[in-house]
Order: sequence, then C-alpha cells, then structure tokens
Amino acid sequence: MTLLVEARKSYGLTQRELAARLGKPPSFVAKIEVGERRVDVVEFIAISRAIGVPDDGLLADLAATLPGDLSI
Repeated sequence: MTLLVEARKSYGLTQRELAARLGKPPSFVAKIEVGERRVDVVEFIAISRAIGVPDDGLLADLAATLPGDLSI
C-alpha cells in the first residue's frame, strides 16, 4: 500500500520500527507494503496511529485516491 509506505517514510520510520510499535514482526509490515496482505479499517487506524499520522488525515488521503463508484 503505497500510501502507508509514503507515510512511514515521511515520519522517518523503518519497517522494523513500525512493526515494533505495532507489536508485530517486520514481515507483517512488509507484506502490507508489497500488497501481499490487506488491512481492515481497524488495522489501518492502528498503523496510522503507530506512524503518528492523525487518523482522519491518512484515511482522507486514501479516500481521495479511490474512484467515486466503489461497486463490489
């Protein structure tokens, strides 16, 4: 997920540091960042908080990248 990678890097965190803040192994962060693992909303908020980004800021950035019609 490019948005999370950019946020993590802009806050000067390594994958290992973010993983430690989340209480997860570094592979957890790596899999998310390369798209091997999806995150749900609760995980997204936890990651956002661990990075130090305001919850609504990163979520708003994500929403802005999505198409208007999100048919599933």
